[in-house]
Amino acid sequence: MNKLNQSKRVQIIASLVEGNSLRATARMCDVAFNTVLKLLPEIGQACEDYQRRVLVNLPCKRVQCDEIWSFCYAKEKNVPADLRGKHGYGDVWTWVAICADTKIVPCWRVGDRDAWNAQHFMYDLASRLANRVQLTTDGHRVYLQAVELAFGIDIDYAMLVKLYSSDRGEGEVRYSPPDFVSCRAVPLIGKPKRKHVSTSFAERQNLTMRMKMRRMTRLTNAFSKKLDNHRHAIALHYMHYNFCRIHQTLRVTPAMEAGVADHIWTIEEVVSLLGDAARRAA
Repeated sequence: MNKLNQSKRVQIIASLVEGNSLRATARMCDVAFNTVLKLLPEIGQACEDYQRRVLVNLPCKRVQCDEIWSFCYAKEKNVPADLRGKHGYGDVWTWVAICADTKIVPCWRVGDRDAWNAQHFMYDLASRLANRVQLTTDGHRVYLQAVELAFGIDIDYAMLVKLYSSDRGEGEVRYSPPDFVSCRAVPLIGKPKRKHVSTSFAERQNLTMRMKMRRMTRLTNAFSKKLDNHRHAIALHYMHYNFCRIHQTLRVTPAMEAGVADHIWTIEEVVSLLGDAARRAA
């Protein structure tokens, strides 16, 4: 049975983390499509397991959270009637937290944009922080109870509520976002500093996701067909973002800035996680 060698694995992973689709990666690396499709869940699971173990006791002081939309199988309006309402079909949201100082992404969650997922996301975030933080989210109401349940009063929390215009010109409904009108900071728990009430870094991280993962690009046929593969691609993306990619403003990786890594990881080291996972399983 043929086995993919290390150099070819590195080539495939390097292609995926730079925003190429599975089929484009298969053509560039001269391998079968199913080879890439099999490697993605293996490396994605290894990356997720590693980050869950390592991203703890983080020295974050200011954290921002946001959600980014995508879809699996088909957009919500195009899901067949017999699959409508089933998990993994239609709209999928990724909840993301980012530290405003170290730029590290301590956790993320893939699921619906509901209260249940918000609570699990906030519990996960709270378990990774070493100190009391100032937290900012958008005006999504499910955050209110989720933050209170996960942190209690041991947090400085504010919402940034943004208002948009409902007036759009002809032909702008589908492709153009509504015009931004104003925003207001709403302190909710503790004493958040108004000058730090912002979601700008979280929204910029959303753009990074859309640029570095082909399946997140709008108006594409490279969207995720299976929810599991969607999760694995996100885990691989954040492994590369946190540990391999030098942040332009920090001049080091976010993991180095947060103190959870002492050097810039290479793609070869990321691929080596597959061997570590196999040894632990044995």
